[in-house]
Amino acid sequence: MSKKNFYETAKPQETAVLVAVPNYRQTDAQTNEYLDELAFLTETAGAVTLKRFVQKLDKPDIRTFVGSGKLNEIKAYITENEVDMVIFDDDLSASQVRNIERELQVKIVDRSLLILDIFALRAKSAQAHAQVEMAQYQYLLPRLTNLWTHLSKQKGGIGMKGPGETEIETDRRIVRDKIALLRERLKKFEKQNFEQRKARSGIVRVALVGYTNVGKSTLMNLLSKSEVFAENKLFATVDATVRKVVFDNIPFLLSDTVGFIRKLPTKLIESFKSTLDEIREADLLVHVVDVSHPSFEDHIAVVNETLKDINAAEKPVLLVFNKVDQYLQQREEELEAEGAEVRPSIEDLKATYMARVHAPALFVSATNKINIDALRDELQSRVAEIHFQRYPNNV
Repeated sequence: MSKKNFYETAKPQETAVLVAVPNYRQTDAQTNEYLDELAFLTETAGAVTLKRFVQKLDKPDIRTFVGSGKLNEIKAYITENEVDMVIFDDDLSASQVRNIERELQVKIVDRSLLILDIFALRAKSAQAHAQVEMAQYQYLLPRLTNLWTHLSKQKGGIGMKGPGETEIETDRRIVRDKIALLRERLKKFEKQNFEQRKARSGIVRVALVGYTNVGKSTLMNLLSKSEVFAENKLFATVDATVRKVVFDNIPFLLSDTVGFIRKLPTKLIESFKSTLDEIREADLLVHVVDVSHPSFEDHIAVVNETLKDINAAEKPVLLVFNKVDQYLQQREEELEAEGAEVRPSIEDLKATYMARVHAPALFVSATNKINIDALRDELQSRVAEIHFQRYPNNV
């Protein structure tokens, strides 16, 4: 297995159809929003979405996830349009992948595999590569009975960045051995990271957290005056980035961490332990929210739940509503459509339920540098308070 094959990028012309199986409690609006996110994930991975299929069921079909009628409908479409793959917005079992693939004769990708694929594309450091590789092997291990026919028919593209073909009777041992080797390699990285954190233990540490693609890296660049990679794609940041920042002669460490997302694969969370340690060991979390997104409150809930999962829910939090310029523009267009002449402003937002329920909260635009001074002032105040509690003789 070569790293070239493991991390090769998706073919630019790959095409996909998306499949969602919501239960009857989920609204059509929620389903459309989740499929929008899945389409964005697909685009980030390098493929084009041609069509979406939705089937509401009390619970997914145990054999093929969707019912036989819907499966035939999908088959007719992908045959007529020569579609490369079918992407499901949920995780599939090995038997479901095998059964669906047998019926459709194309590549089958579930949500976890798609996210792992994007992480493989985004990983830059040796540590991030090892973290993603281990998560991929852990994902593949229970699915090995299906893997080899899957790989023999398709090469490259989304979902194909896993290990190459081996003999079926030795595949499990090989994968388990590989996981063990990667685990040992990651322990060495973790030891190095621990020593680095230990060396800077006296400095106040602030971590940017939030849903993916909310503008954390852009804020990081503004606050630290550094050049952290930022892009309007999901999971633009995979490697944790730490920068030293000084406000009013008080230094602190600011870290940009991997974004969270709905249904983030558990194995991926476990693999990125060292990145998440930046969150767990931070003195203050800056929770960045895309206020222009229609489901920003759901995103807040996802992040809060993930923080709880990694034992970081009790940390002090400063909530920062980013992309306020986009939100105000959307709101202005809504008011104009209603015939109102009022122009909404940040001051209006400060009086809304968002500011009251989530207090303390700030409204900013990292891209257009709106209200960034207020964010700096608040951060400076928070950092100074922690610093002088730690070093009272420095007052």
